[in-house]
Formats: sequence, structure tokens, C-alpha cells
Amino acid sequence: MRKTVSIILALLLLTGAIFLAKYLIDNKQKPKAKVEKNIKTVFVETVTNTNIPIIISTNGNLIAKNKIELFSEVQGVLVITSKEFKPGTTFKKGETILKINSDEFYANLQAQKSNFYNALTAIMPDIRLDFPNEYGKWQSYLQKFDIQKPLEKLPETVSEKEKFFISGRGILTNYYNVKNLEVKLNKYNLKAPFSGILTEALVTPGSLIRPGQKLGEYINPTVYEMSVSVKSEYKNLLQIGKPVKLYNLEKTASWTGKVVRINGKVDTATQTIKAFIEVSGEQLKEGQYLEVALEAKNEENAFEVSRNLLVENSKLYIVKDSVLDLIPINLIYENKNTVVIKGLKNGTQLLAKPVPGSHVGMPIKVFNENTQD
Repeated sequence: MRKTVSIILALLLLTGAIFLAKYLIDNKQKPKAKVEKNIKTVFVETVTNTNIPIIISTNGNLIAKNKIELFSEVQGVLVITSKEFKPGTTFKKGETILKINSDEFYANLQAQKSNFYNALTAIMPDIRLDFPNEYGKWQSYLQKFDIQKPLEKLPETVSEKEKFFISGRGILTNYYNVKNLEVKLNKYNLKAPFSGILTEALVTPGSLIRPGQKLGEYINPTVYEMSVSVKSEYKNLLQIGKPVKLYNLEKTASWTGKVVRINGKVDTATQTIKAFIEVSGEQLKEGQYLEVALEAKNEENAFEVSRNLLVENSKLYIVKDSVLDLIPINLIYENKNTVVIKGLKNGTQLLAKPVPGSHVGMPIKVFNENTQD
């Protein structure tokens, strides 16, 4: 009996100890964690409104102002000349660019000249009888006739009777047939219309050339043109003769050109208008890609900031009483990396660099390079 009572008392004491321990654990006061405020340090810039020139930036490729595609109007074999018909070969004005063999055609021309000479000789006796006063000029023309030289202009007829006589004997027909062949003979020898350089050659000596076949491309490498597209809203700001600056992609070289033409039509798809700029320079090449800076106008009381600072393309963060605030701005013009804005007061502090996680009311600390940690 006494043993049973001891066991029951031991169990009660153990159960009480367990409940007491649980009570003490549940009601133990935990120390409160201290929340440290993380205040970010930001860079700012102070607004100073000034007159900012609106620079229209655009780009395009250079095209030689004097550029011709070479086509053949006759048939024959391309022959070797004093200069190679290859890209990069330069020619002076009037110098032979290429020559097509014309031996057969030349022989035919000489035969036609001979027929014309014979026809003139045959009518001389009739002219002496019917037109004695005009015989002298025809005899002089016949004496000066040289089959190796281009035909001279026929003597002028002074009466309808003489005109009908000359025409009836086929003199005019023979004369213009020969002149036509003389013009065609010149097409076998293609001469440079201006000093320039061959940029494309599609045939080689010995090739059979056919009428209408493209032979190559020839340009004047001293003057170039470039077409650029400008928003139609700025079309009234462009003026013919206005100087413009052009740059290469690396911005290591620049040239000064001028607006020479402005298209009168607005592209319906892009609402842009084309302006044509003329530029010269030794380092410029056909097809070179350049950037253009067109100074359109000056925007008064404006400020220029980086594009990546914009929020929703119409707002900016400012610092006000050591916290961030978001204010709307008036966007005037967008450049490649910056934007011109209005609506900010002088002295306003803007974020100079984007801050991750920024929001309205966010506490910040303005970086001061003079402050020592």
C-alpha cells in the first residue's frame, strides 16, 4: 500500500514539473530585435535652366554625287588598254576607261564613207550644168573630203530646187548614215566624263561584251551626298545652304557639310522628310556610315538630363527634405542618350544616378565629397 502511494506521488511531482517548465518557457520574455534603418547615399545634380540648342541627330551612308553605271551600247571583245579595268583604278577626264574591239565596225564605216564619196562625185557634172553658181562650194567640199576623218557638215542649199536635187540623189541619206556610224564608233571607246575612280568592274579583257550589259561603276571620289530623314515637325527649321556637322562612328573625325536639297514630300509611314547633305573630304569613301548633327533651334529655360533617369518617360525623382519625391516633367526633345526637359525650378536637386528600389518617401543621404567618414 505504501509502495503504491509513493509511485502515485512521484508521478504527480513529475507531471507538475513538466507543466511548470512549459509555463515558464511560454511566458519567457524574448528580447526585441533592433531594426536598423538602411539609409542609402545618393548622387544628385542641381538644376540650372539655360538655353539649350536642340541638335537633331541622324545618320546615313555616303553616296558619290557624281556616279555613273557603265553599260555597253555595242557588241565586241574587250581589249587591253594602258590601264587595268579593275576596282581602284583612277582615270582623268577624257582618259579611256575601256575599249571594245571595233575593227569590223570601222571597216563597215569606211565602206559607207566610200559610197558617200562616190555618190557626191556622181552628181558633180549635173550640179555644174543645173546649178553653176553652187558648183564651187560642192567642189570645195569634195576636195576637203578625207575618208580617215569625220565628215564635215554638208554645204547649205540656197534654193528648194537645189535641196530637192541633193535629196533626190540620196546624198542626205548617205550623209546621215555615215554620221550615225561615226557616233556609234565612239561608243566602242568609253572615255571618263570626269576625273574619278573605278569602284566596280564586272568584265575582264577578252570577254565578249553585248549591248545593254553592265560593265562596272565609276565615281568622283571628291564630293559626296548623304540623305537623312528628319521628323516632319522640324522641316521648317531646315534651310538650303545651312552648314551641318558630320562624324564617324568613333567620333574621331568630323567634317562640315551643307544642306543642298530638301524633299517636298513627307513619308506617310514614318512622317519624316528627307534632307540631302553635300560633303567633301579626303578620308571619305563611298558607302561610309556617318552621323549627322543638325542644329534646329535653341530651347529657352530648359535642362538636359540622362535618359535612364526618366520614370514612365514623363517623371523624375528629386530630393526633398532628405527623402525622394517623384514629379512630372515636360519632355521637349529626346537625343540618343539624353533628353531636354522643362518644368523644373532652378536649384532643384535631381538624382544623378538611378537608385535600385527607389520610391516616393524613401529616406536618403546626399553624397558630399567634402564629408569625411
